[in-house]
Amino acid sequence: MITTEHQVIFCNAKKISQIKDASIDLVVTSPPYPMIQMWDELFASLSDPIKKALENGKGNMAFSLMHEELDAVWTEMYRVLKDGAFLCINIGDAVRTIDDKFKLYSNHSRILSFCTSIGFDALPVILWRKQTNAPNKFMGSGMLPAGAYITLEHEFILVFRKGGKRRFDSAQEKMARHESAYFWEERNKWFSDIWDFKGTTQKLKHDNVRLRSAAFPLELAYRMIHMYSLQEDMVLDPFLGTGTTILAAMAACRNCIGVELDKEFKDIIFSQAQHARSFLNTRISERISSHRDFIEECRTREKALKYVSAHHGFPVMTRQEIYMILHEIKEIRIEPESTIQVWYQKVSETVSPPPDEKPIKVERSATLKQRSLGF
Repeated sequence: MITTEHQVIFCNAKKISQIKDASIDLVVTSPPYPMIQMWDELFASLSDPIKKALENGKGNMAFSLMHEELDAVWTEMYRVLKDGAFLCINIGDAVRTIDDKFKLYSNHSRILSFCTSIGFDALPVILWRKQTNAPNKFMGSGMLPAGAYITLEHEFILVFRKGGKRRFDSAQEKMARHESAYFWEERNKWFSDIWDFKGTTQKLKHDNVRLRSAAFPLELAYRMIHMYSLQEDMVLDPFLGTGTTILAAMAACRNCIGVELDKEFKDIIFSQAQHARSFLNTRISERISSHRDFIEECRTREKALKYVSAHHGFPVMTRQEIYMILHEIKEIRIEPESTIQVWYQKVSETVSPPPDEKPIKVERSATLKQRSLGF
């Protein structure tokens, strides 16, 4: 039976002494956004020069100093990530009027510049287009020329890799990679450079805590974790907030460490995790349901799928999907020392082909498994 462990560390992520060098497989995070007013108080508490720059209307100086605080965290992420591991950062740019000047503060380009300067390799970015119901999508003078401004309706997901490609040398590593596969149709959706889904609606009990949180959606972290890590890998979020990355890691059968400076989030993080089993299993069920719809679509188009899942029995598009294993959460326990333990069982639901379809069957013998994977 697979189990995962999820730990919360309350400290400043600029120095995480509890985490060893080169021990993390993936970082997924969304930091406080420099020059977004809701985080002024946080940044000012970290640096008196930031506080003075904001008070004196020195926007460029405040922007630079805020990013210096984040720079220390990205440097720490480089230390703890393994070679071949990924750093994924959800960040939005900021627009703001300071000293009677309205301007853009480009957070994403500043982070790109720094992370590449310390050794990360930048990979293609994802534009997350957040849906909005706002009827007024402009700022400034409305319908009069030369005084209105473009509205920001997207954020960036920056993707970096430390070192070269991750290696899978042993038979065990290769099998773990295949067991962590995603569906062909998920690949086509997830690896697009434009994502379009809603942000997270905050439902926190305390207003003062809600104002300090801007959690990204579970879907964002869930996709990134599947795209860039294997089951039972270790995921890290240095700006945990309300705990979304831990929930996504729980759903994806990954271990996770969350680092958070603000201890007021503790009750929220563990309360959500304690009661998340049904909610997270629903997301796993949605993957099965979506794949069922894809199978039906292929049948309608008279396009038979050539392969069948060795563990679940449903047809799949490619040989690389044959040994994927989907798990659902069986039990969640909150342990002492800010730790969450999760137990899993293999999803039992299957999608069988109709009698007239004959996908290529996969033998269960270890010999054929090894041969088909090129061991």
